[in-house]
Amino acid sequence: MVSECMTSNLVTVSRYRTIYDAYEAMKLNKIRRLPVVDGEKLVGIVSYSDLLEAKPPNINNKAATFWEMNHLNARMIVDFIMTKKPLIIYQTDTVGYAAELMLDNKIGGLPVLDSNNKLTGLITESDIFRQLAKKWREDNAQL
Repeated sequence: MVSECMTSNLVTVSRYRTIYDAYEAMKLNKIRRLPVVDGEKLVGIVSYSDLLEAKPPNINNKAATFWEMNHLNARMIVDFIMTKKPLIIYQTDTVGYAAELMLDNKIGGLPVLDSNNKLTGLITESDIFRQLAKKWREDNAQL
């Protein structure tokens, strides 16, 4: 089950924080994605690659200068770049199903919800890989 290998000690970000705040949280915690919350409700997810690709809109339909771009980037909030209504998975779903969802949708992680739709964790491709390696070690230790 997903609950057996997900990360439950979550770092989250508010949709109203700046993308710089999200970047700092990722860097500090050595993670690549953050569930985005509004209070306790999951409203999105933001990844490291989302941050790298973030661009402010042009100013008055003209190309922004370097300084204007920096100023706009410093003020841009997570809500602007996050994936809204992300794919989710439940604690009781199988790890295989989580892997299929990630592969089919070319994503590296899924927010995990409990039966009350409360955010309880995050499962990533690394979590699944660790689970696979653990199972392989257990199977081969018996030989």
